[in-house]
Amino acid sequence: MDGRILPQNCRILSGSALKVLAVLCMLIDHSAFLLARNPIPLFTVLGKQISVYYLMHLIGRMAFPIFACLIVEGYLHTHSRLRYGAVLLLFAVLSEVPWDLNRSGAFWDFSKQNVFFTLFLGYLGICAYEGLRNKWFLRAGTIVVLLLGSILLRADYGLTGFCFILLMYALRDHELLRDAIGTGALTSQWKAGLAFVPLALYNGKRGFIKGSALKYAFYLVYPLHLLALYCIKHYVL
Repeated sequence: MDGRILPQNCRILSGSALKVLAVLCMLIDHSAFLLARNPIPLFTVLGKQISVYYLMHLIGRMAFPIFACLIVEGYLHTHSRLRYGAVLLLFAVLSEVPWDLNRSGAFWDFSKQNVFFTLFLGYLGICAYEGLRNKWFLRAGTIVVLLLGSILLRADYGLTGFCFILLMYALRDHELLRDAIGTGALTSQWKAGLAFVPLALYNGKRGFIKGSALKYAFYLVYPLHLLALYCIKHYVL
């Protein structure tokens, strides 16, 4: 990406480092629900009680913006855009039962879908935006259909998440503008704006996650940690 805020020698995080950070933030965020009944207060700021639960959610809100920007990078650097999209869809389907079990206790619940569907639809939106550049009517129609799909699926982050991914792609070469507008685009979850701090440190390099084994292990963290949280909530706590 060009137009970055920081000089090259200050960019110390590779794409792999961002992936690990996003996963850690996600794990912290989802694990916070285990403390919902016992927030563990720490201190008070301006009359607001700050608890371990609150701090975990504060950290956790950084996950989605980082994942969204990684989708943009994935589109730009993948060797096969078809295969990349197929992998996103595969893990969206594989993650649905663990997501439903963890969220509602039902084996299959159509009322809300997991975030992989949002990432997949956002990726398709980028593909349509670029691939149909010379067919503006078809491009607009395809993106509208995907917009409606994100609403009907009711996937995590939904319409906002879909639009956010497209926004991150459109502003990929204008970091300051991306960060400012991106933070505002998630006003309902303003804490997500903290994600643009590590994103500013991204150096454009792939990093240590290479090869199919590590790549799929990274994706598997999502459904596996949801299953683990479900087991902890229902069989341990």
